[in-house]
Formats: sequence, structure tokens, C-alpha cells
Amino acid sequence: MEKNVLNTDLSGKVAVVTGAGGVLCSGFARTLARAGAKVALLDLNLEAAQKFADEINQEGGIAKGYKCNVLEKENCLATAEEVEKDFGPCDILVNGAGGNNPRAQTDKEYYEPGDIDADTVSFFDLDESGVDFVFRLNFLGTLLPTQAFARQMVGREGCNIINISSMNGFTPLTKIPAYSGAKAAISNFTQWLAVHFSRAGIRVNAIAPGFFSTKQNAKLLWNEDGTPTARTGKILAATPMGRFGEPKELDGALLYLVNNEAAGFVTGVVLPIDGGFQAYSGV
Repeated sequence: MEKNVLNTDLSGKVAVVTGAGGVLCSGFARTLARAGAKVALLDLNLEAAQKFADEINQEGGIAKGYKCNVLEKENCLATAEEVEKDFGPCDILVNGAGGNNPRAQTDKEYYEPGDIDADTVSFFDLDESGVDFVFRLNFLGTLLPTQAFARQMVGREGCNIINISSMNGFTPLTKIPAYSGAKAAISNFTQWLAVHFSRAGIRVNAIAPGFFSTKQNAKLLWNEDGTPTARTGKILAATPMGRFGEPKELDGALLYLVNNEAAGFVTGVVLPIDGGFQAYSGV
């Protein structure tokens, strides 16, 4: 198995990653396994989670996929019990489950006269159930797994919770008000949890990825013929490094934050991995 980029040794640790059937979170699981952790990959899609778990096992790591609905507390609790039975109590929780929904986004960046009656999805047409789903998936989908797994951490020194926020959490992006608001809530919740668990042996931090091209945002970034959308042009123009991030470029941040020697006094931070997007004023 390949070495991890920071030589962080997680041997004997148990790591849990939610949303592990996706591109970025399956990468988190692989990174933690390469550092020596036994990894539980949780996803609503068990087949996807187990596929990545099998790849980790084939590399020489230890991993298993679990079907888990992060919006159902009892299911989260039951999954936590199953993981503990298989691997032991959780040491590291990565709350990666989340995402947007087309029903919670507008067609245009700016409101224009006549949009209310036009054949377009304006702010006034946002679907209430879509907005509710996005908030539940991102916020409750972080809170409920934390309730389930943090109970295995309290009172044990050296445990870590890593939430996945977004650059949306700092400055909202156009078209996706629900997702931006939900990620801002995750950043705030990360700080709240960091304080709440500061005397219980648990550090809580978050990673805020900038722009990465995944299946989830493909329709916003690429036309059907594979050419970049106008939104992609804007993103790259506002990213000083001029490109999308690669999933592997999140590895260092993750390994640093869970390294209790390197980051033992770090809690409550939201770390941007954004190619300079946050620092750029546009001028």
C-alpha cells in the first residue's frame, strides 16, 4: 500500500467516512486506510461504498462498506454499533455526506424583470421540499452521524471529527442559495462542536474544498458535449491557480487535521483548499 503524504500513522485507529460512495469521500477513505486506519465506508448506496472498500482491501488496507441513511438517527445508531462490533470504537469521523439538489437552485444568477411569469426557475419558484432536502442532507446529515459516533469518542483522548464544508460557506455562490446556506451552517456547527467537545478529548475541524469537478456538479460545470459552461469560465477566472482541484490535493489537509502530534492544539478551524479563490478580489 502506498504511503500517505504526511507519513501520518493511524495504525490501530478506526475511521468512519460518510458519503463514501462518492469521488471525494472515497478518496478520504483511501487516504485514511493508507495511513493505517481501519475504515468504515458509509453510504446510502451500499454497492458504491463496498466497491471502494474492496479496492482498499485489494491495496492491502482494511475496509468495509455499510449502508447508512444519514438522515435517520436510528439507522445511524445501528450502523455505529455494527462498525464498533467489526472494528472497535470510532476514533475518526469524516462527515462527508452532503450535496445539492436541482430543485433548490435558480436558473439565472440575477433576477430580471418578468422572471416571475417567465418560463424560468426564479427565486420565487424555488421548491420548498428541495430546499428542505438540501438543508437536511447537509446539516442533519452531519449532526446525526456525529451523535451516533461521537458517543464512542467522548472521554478518549485523540479522537477527531472532520466536517466537510465548502467555499460556499464563506461567500455564497449564485444559483444555489440552499446549498450555500447549508454549508455556512456546517462551518458554524464545526466551531460549536469544537467548543462543546473541547474537554472530552475530541478535536473538531472542517475542510472547505474549493472547486473540484465531480459527478455531483457536472451539469453546472460542463455542457452535454463536454465543453465548459460559462460558470466554469467564471470559476477558473476567479481561481488564481486557474484550474479545478484534484481529489488527491485534499489528502494533506485531512492527514494534518487528524494528526494529533502535528495538529494537537488545532480545533474549530475551517481550512480552505481552493487554489487561492478566497484570497482573490477579482482585481
